[in-house]
Amino acid sequence: MSEKHLTKTRFDGFPFSDAIMAGIRDAGFEYCTPIQAQTLPIALDGRDLAGQAQTGTGKTAAFLLATLHELDQEPAEKSRRANQPRALMLAPTRELAVQIYNDACVLAAHTGLKVRVVYGGTGYDTQRKSLEDGVDILIGTPGRIIDYFKQRVFDLRALQVLVLDEADRMFDLGFIKDIRYLLRRCPAPADRQSMLFSATLSYRVTELAYEHMNNPEKVVVEAEQITADRVRETAYMVANDEKIPLLIGLMNRLEEARAIVFINTKREADKVWGYLEGNDHKAAILSGDVPQKKRLSLLKRFSSGEVSVLVATDVAARGLHIEGVTHVINYDLPDDAEDYVHRIGRTARAGAEGDAVSFACETYAFSLPEIEQYIGHKIPVEPVAAELLADVDPKSRVHIQKGDRLQRRDGGGRGPRRGAPSGNKQTKPQGEQEGEKRPRRRRRRKPKSGDSAPA
Repeated sequence: MSEKHLTKTRFDGFPFSDAIMAGIRDAGFEYCTPIQAQTLPIALDGRDLAGQAQTGTGKTAAFLLATLHELDQEPAEKSRRANQPRALMLAPTRELAVQIYNDACVLAAHTGLKVRVVYGGTGYDTQRKSLEDGVDILIGTPGRIIDYFKQRVFDLRALQVLVLDEADRMFDLGFIKDIRYLLRRCPAPADRQSMLFSATLSYRVTELAYEHMNNPEKVVVEAEQITADRVRETAYMVANDEKIPLLIGLMNRLEEARAIVFINTKREADKVWGYLEGNDHKAAILSGDVPQKKRLSLLKRFSSGEVSVLVATDVAARGLHIEGVTHVINYDLPDDAEDYVHRIGRTARAGAEGDAVSFACETYAFSLPEIEQYIGHKIPVEPVAAELLADVDPKSRVHIQKGDRLQRRDGGGRGPRRGAPSGNKQTKPQGEQEGEKRPRRRRRRKPKSGDSAPA
């Protein structure tokens, strides 16, 4: 973590117990980030807070440490049952829930607290049993948590700490009714500590905070303090038919890069993945229809460097913490200016440096002025020089067979389907090859009035 990203506030200056300090040392933390330095004094004093900060600034550690301190200082009631969580942490996406859980396991390793994570898409019975076996800190997505709650696998009557992470994203994904359902079943705001974090403290987020929290104190770390000095931003004015050659040309120039390429649609993501694979860049696709088990698998492969390029829709724009992402490429500019900030936040995390490259194409260039207005500065525009454009053979694209789409997305780099035509990496299903047409079913014409009946 670079020194310029940190403050002079040390973690050992706070009244943490020896067990919590051991976890802090295991995580390699010594100095606080700005959001940690500003929120920890409030949270450790037992007060509610609403914090505004972008992802990658250390807010996860802030609310985890505050939670551990509260549970350490305020022992549970003797009547509390093992399946009654003492802390509940809600996240909008499965990836973010898993990330919070992984961080919690490190920081709470010496406290004896049981940390559990639940989310949809996988492990239903396993997750249920883990709650039945006992839980102190429950982390998860709203849908799966409500599912178990309604089955009375656990209840929230013994709750001491509530955390809402990425609250603005909760609204975007339509989870707000689920959030309110859970909040109404928690102890009263005065009887628990609540922390809310959001990239923007919009009116609707602030309203949620003051409705369900106990006079929260507001903490804001401006975006300009977080990303402007650490992310090198570049834009290219590019024609639509030059985007693939420019992408391949840039990737050919990057050595040992770990890049996330953001696309607005799944169909275009399949196309971009196909050209990357066909031009010797090992890639994987992350989008909303990839099963959770496969999603975690490909994220692990991307984190380990086995796959060097992750082609992603905005499902990956928030909540992912992957060390060492060197480049974010906005193959499509996002429609929402806020999404631009969240996308480029995948690189230059925790004080590192990174590059954000954006294609201002014929389709999405209209989004550029809005993005620049939102971030408060102009994005430098570079000319598309001829040497940047790779000579891409249209036949080099690897096509994803419809019936094999999910397996190929997790695979990345398996090449063409066995039996595909030589020299062409298409994997179209049988009966849909070029030149073939499906036979049409003849429809019987309904008799009109006055037609004679058949003999």
